[in-house]
Amino acid sequence: MNKEPKSTRREFMKESALVAGAGFLVPGALPAGEANAGKPVAGSASAASADGVHFHQSGFGPNPEGWSAWSVRPECAPRTFVDPVISSSGTGSLGVSGDGNMAAFGGWQRTLKGIKEGTWYRFVAHYRTSGVISENWQIVPDLYWQKPAGTEIGNDDRVDYAARSVRKGSWTEVSLEVPAPAGATYVVLELFLAHAPMGIVWWDDISFDEIPAPQPRQVTIATINLKPSNTGTVTESVRQFIEAAERLAPPHTDLIVLPEGISVVGVDPSGLICGQVAEPIPGPSTALLGELARAKHCYVAAGLYERERGASYNTAVLIDRDGKLVGRYRKVFLPRGEMVQLTPGNEFPVFHTDFGTVGMMICYDVYYTEPARQLAQRGAEIILLPIWGGDEVLATARAIENQVFLVTSGYDHPTYIMDYNGKRIAQAPERGTAAVATIDLNAPNFYQGTSDWRDRRLREYRPEIVRDFLYSGGKTEK
Repeated sequence: MNKEPKSTRREFMKESALVAGAGFLVPGALPAGEANAGKPVAGSASAASADGVHFHQSGFGPNPEGWSAWSVRPECAPRTFVDPVISSSGTGSLGVSGDGNMAAFGGWQRTLKGIKEGTWYRFVAHYRTSGVISENWQIVPDLYWQKPAGTEIGNDDRVDYAARSVRKGSWTEVSLEVPAPAGATYVVLELFLAHAPMGIVWWDDISFDEIPAPQPRQVTIATINLKPSNTGTVTESVRQFIEAAERLAPPHTDLIVLPEGISVVGVDPSGLICGQVAEPIPGPSTALLGELARAKHCYVAAGLYERERGASYNTAVLIDRDGKLVGRYRKVFLPRGEMVQLTPGNEFPVFHTDFGTVGMMICYDVYYTEPARQLAQRGAEIILLPIWGGDEVLATARAIENQVFLVTSGYDHPTYIMDYNGKRIAQAPERGTAAVATIDLNAPNFYQGTSDWRDRRLREYRPEIVRDFLYSGGKTEK
């Protein structure tokens, strides 16, 4: 007889005769109902009413009512405590310490009832740390959704991370907006510390609220497949790209993407004179691109060659709807042929537009994981890739591994719009055509019934491992 697949965490709690979501109750932390029995808790409020579930608490006293401490086994239990001094509100916080134990995983949790499947909720928490190496995965604020009697949600435990973070002085705010999964009737707020033996985290100012479902955030993108030849001048090369974009991008386009090196390809198809045609940014070419942006009332991204203080760069620019320069990205990874005449950039900036957050890579960057990874960690939802030619498989991997939309405009690389699962949703296989698609940046991305896959990738990445390898010069022990 076939057996249903088990959720390791859920089965552990059942077999241990523990309440689902409670796990091992750490000595010194009383479960809900036993702490502060009959006493009001300052700074806290919780209600499930006609307008939904709403909870907020800032400030914590000894044995905080409704909160309990959890870990999967006694030997994995961190030290949990209430700190009366450190607080964002001035009246105490929930503390979790690794206490010198690398195996420690767990912390504080609280159960809220009255959850309705499909309804959207916002979860916000604030934390402060000491001795934590990698906050993105060692600081663990999440929602652990439950059905009645602890039955399974999705194909495993449904946990949603609060993956968005904003630094606010010495504290960091993390947040999440998410719909409750099918069948969920209650949720466990979890404020954990993971495998940080020298680390301490303090939690305060925590809220959970029902919110309206977000409206679609639709973006129409047009990416151009064009490779002019024998143009004679930089100006004529750029002009031909602009003419094609004006003709091919439909009305109400939000973003037009052009290839790498539009100022050189029509003059020298090999691109070997790129250092000679470099120009200031802002400059003549960005002025022409600005006219296109104003005429189409859209953003425009394109690859140019930039000169500043004697150095030349392979640069991608982003122009806004008013024709103004939003910013530039200087190609970080240069192949040998470019390195002899161009200078590499050193940063991976992201740009905030009126429809979302955009990052840019250029051509050879696609062969390396870090450009796309850094852009995604900085909040990029769409990565633009002006490209001469490059590996299609690696480009697909960059979209999938970072769960971002990828938009290419190429000469010897295809021109397409790709979703975060690596599917090309629009392509322009012929010269003089455009790939056009409308995407929704607010569409949830749940992977096989589990949590938002983009948030999981951001929260479970181990940046310190990469740093340690790079600082060692790539050497490994024999």
